[in-house]
Amino acid sequence: MGDDITRTVYLDDGAQRLELQRYRLSVTEGADEGFSGAFDARKVVLGSSPESDLALNDPAVSRAHAVIEVDESGYQLKDLGSKNGTFAAGMRVSEVYLEHGATFRVGATTVEFGTTGEEVEIRFSGKGRFGNLLGRSMVMREIFALLERVSPTDYTLLVEGESGTGKELVAEAVHKNSTRANGPFVVVDCSAIAPHLIESELFGHVKGAFTGATGTRKGAFDAANGGTLFLDELGELPVDLQPKLLRALESREIKPVGSNATVKTDARIVAATNRNLIHEVRQGNFREDLYYRFAVIKVALPSLRERPEDIPMLVEHFLTSANEMAGRGDVDVSYKTMEKLKRHRWPGNVRELKNFVERAVLLAPGDLIETKFLNAGGLDRPSMKKDQESSAGSLARAALDDDMPFKDAKQRLVEEFEKAYWSDLLERTGGNVSKSARVAGVHRKSVEYILKKLDLTREEFGG
Repeated sequence: MGDDITRTVYLDDGAQRLELQRYRLSVTEGADEGFSGAFDARKVVLGSSPESDLALNDPAVSRAHAVIEVDESGYQLKDLGSKNGTFAAGMRVSEVYLEHGATFRVGATTVEFGTTGEEVEIRFSGKGRFGNLLGRSMVMREIFALLERVSPTDYTLLVEGESGTGKELVAEAVHKNSTRANGPFVVVDCSAIAPHLIESELFGHVKGAFTGATGTRKGAFDAANGGTLFLDELGELPVDLQPKLLRALESREIKPVGSNATVKTDARIVAATNRNLIHEVRQGNFREDLYYRFAVIKVALPSLRERPEDIPMLVEHFLTSANEMAGRGDVDVSYKTMEKLKRHRWPGNVRELKNFVERAVLLAPGDLIETKFLNAGGLDRPSMKKDQESSAGSLARAALDDDMPFKDAKQRLVEEFEKAYWSDLLERTGGNVSKSARVAGVHRKSVEYILKKLDLTREEFGG
């Protein structure tokens, strides 16, 4: 790379390679003073959450406070809407590129940034899809590049992500792009099976093993022999079954319920969860050794709100199939509606977007889908009260699940409300900032500051 800190190399197959230097973050002031760690990921999140890449014991730091994201221009520090802000060179910043030796402050913690001179690279696929997964964003193409390399191997894969992000699509695509593609693809949903039956579901049983066992039955491990076994909702697996699963993974042998004989298995394992398994390990709900046995290769699928640039591509894809399914002509989407879809939070992720498009095509009175005509799960004003209550409730439950302090949980809900309020107000006023300020009873300059903080522009709303 020479003197370049980062550099993008374009490969013959359309893929890209981001060359960068490993960098070190050192806490020079604050509760974690003296900590120093090296990082080489494209994105590193700083926050007070234990799940942050750099977890800080600072009450003035938000759960997800800031992120360092590497691109071809360098190392960009971005504030993630934190309560107390991110400061560099004495100024509060929303985003700034860091140079070697730069310091910045989050909460009461000062961090020094420095490159180490060690070169690493991150690959991005040149394709906009992998199997049935779609996306042209950097985060998705980075995932595609990883899956392209991992699929032909027999490595165990753990897929993490919110509900609706496409975890089963990852498993299917990995199977179809593996050397086991002609073998079976067996799915076990650990959350949909009664706890007392799941051992039999996984390992099988012999006749008479328990009441109702009128014959010998193969388990999922045996059924997936020569193919892929997908364990969905792994975090729901009962604690007392986890040691048996660990033994099966390590020995490649299973013992059917009621049998003393072991059976050899040859199934590639892919697992998925919408839980934070590290958090579950700390809570004693998931074995640490089993977690690391599964997490040989980890894929973290982003939520749809983290990759809004992929929404147009997804909408166009879903429109094509929805038009065929509904027997309609070419129902399309307007620019204004597309911008609204890109701003929506999509708590149900890609699954929710797909359902919305199908419903919109079916109910559209003309050749355009328009959210104002539809009950689109949070996009319409008539259902706003119900949706806000649902959003507040889901945020509260998520905060409790993450052991989030009341102050941080309240701040997160306030941030959600602010974005929804100002997005809706700008929508009503067609992006007119002065009119929005009058309606809200806020000075225009304050509105401009708020919009900048929320990363909203009046042009998005026709202003």
